[in-house]
Amino acid sequence: MDSKGSKKLLFILGSIAFLAQGDNYAAAPLLINIAKDLHLTIPSAALSVSAYMIPFGLFTLLFGPLADRYGKAKILNLATFGTAIFSMLSATAFNLSSLCILRAINGAFASAVLPVAVSLVGDSFDDANRQNALGAVIGIMFLGGAVAPAIGGALAFWGSWRLLYLVYGVAEFIVALIMLKQLEKEPGVLKTLKFSLVYKEAFANKELIKVVSVLFFMGFAIFGSFMYSGKFVQVRLGYNILAVGLLVSLFGIGTAIGGRKSGTIRRCIGNKIIILAGFFGGICWMTMAFWSSPILMAVSLIGFGFSDILIQTTLIETAQQLMPKQKGTVMSLASFNMFMGGGIGTLVYGSILKVFGFDPIFFSAATIIFFVGVVSTILLTKFAVSTKKVQLSMP
Repeated sequence: MDSKGSKKLLFILGSIAFLAQGDNYAAAPLLINIAKDLHLTIPSAALSVSAYMIPFGLFTLLFGPLADRYGKAKILNLATFGTAIFSMLSATAFNLSSLCILRAINGAFASAVLPVAVSLVGDSFDDANRQNALGAVIGIMFLGGAVAPAIGGALAFWGSWRLLYLVYGVAEFIVALIMLKQLEKEPGVLKTLKFSLVYKEAFANKELIKVVSVLFFMGFAIFGSFMYSGKFVQVRLGYNILAVGLLVSLFGIGTAIGGRKSGTIRRCIGNKIIILAGFFGGICWMTMAFWSSPILMAVSLIGFGFSDILIQTTLIETAQQLMPKQKGTVMSLASFNMFMGGGIGTLVYGSILKVFGFDPIFFSAATIIFFVGVVSTILLTKFAVSTKKVQLSMP
């Protein structure tokens, strides 16, 4: 693929990743308005986030193998149209049940976006450029998630939280039409598809399962805790919803900066990048609980996002290397773990918030991130050693 084609592919995939993730993360500051409009508590309103994340995690197990069988572009197109339609319908929710149902279906379709888009990147770039390309798409995805609070905050400030879901749905529909014309419809890599055999092969790969399992704890700590950052900023600083969204969006700036250079940084530092990122990210998030200054909060948010993307892209590229012919299935397992972790984390941290307040959320999430860095470094070091032994034993 030439440079122009690569940039076009990254732009298209980055756009839908930006919108799909933003569709979810916009709820961070909007929980305040959703709760008020539907006469709910904040933790009850947060159930709509879990309603999106948990189907997102579950249905990703379906779409990855389907992409390997029928072609990644076809499945991505189908899912994009689906998530666009149900995002727009979410704007019509009239109570918690209807909102959760619509968001759940939305999340089910959106579950294809990350695994299929990222596996498509994995197929389209060589080893030297793959992690930077992965980082670009995943970084833009997280940027979309973090900028969404600012966008959502602005729309809620001047209009309604419902307008946010409508705007995102329309934008996703436009990108789906562009994708329909621009993405090359290549055939799948599997001649037949039996989900039991696909996942039996994946679960037989013990190294792969270890790597993707770590992503569950990443999702639990990062996605779960970040959802309450908007309310924390509002309580601590007394800002309106627009200002809250703008400040919280700095998390995404950190992911976008780190994502574009994640591969380059890893080549310079090696696999110890993960333990360093885990330590730095943990410190940034733990200190967030102490700040009463928007400047210091901004530093913590940017540092947290920067560290997160370094860890995630390294783990995802490693996972793809462990099962290179079925990247769709690999990314299904990775997304399943990340977003199931995020959905469960949102529920757990909501319960913690009710009883203990915000501080334990930041402390526990920071501790998990630090241990993720340690465990991931050990796993990747063992993988590198075993790979080297195999290479040396080859004639």
